[in-house]
Amino acid sequence: MPPRKRYAIAASGRWTDEEEGRRRLPAGEVHAWEPGLNQTVCGLSLSRSRLDRFPHVPWEDALPESGGAADGVRRVCPRCASVAGRRGADARPRWQRVRPRP
Repeated sequence: MPPRKRYAIAASGRWTDEEEGRRRLPAGEVHAWEPGLNQTVCGLSLSRSRLDRFPHVPWEDALPESGGAADGVRRVCPRCASVAGRRGADARPRWQRVRPRP
């Protein structure tokens, strides 16, 4: 089994957390991004979409149910969430074959 990929965040905005020592955090719409690539997991170009990169914030911290760095997040890209993984009440269950043909 291949190693699990580590995704960072690309977001449409940013805010600064004064309590944690002026740390840059994502805001607005967030996308999963693999550091080293120039596009998000869903295929958006980082420069053309004017997305800020946050390599120091892991994908799991962007999900609103995690708390953490998700205070400024307004929307999580559903395509990125399906690829990078999403845990929570609104996550769809994994696909499962109910009656396989003999």
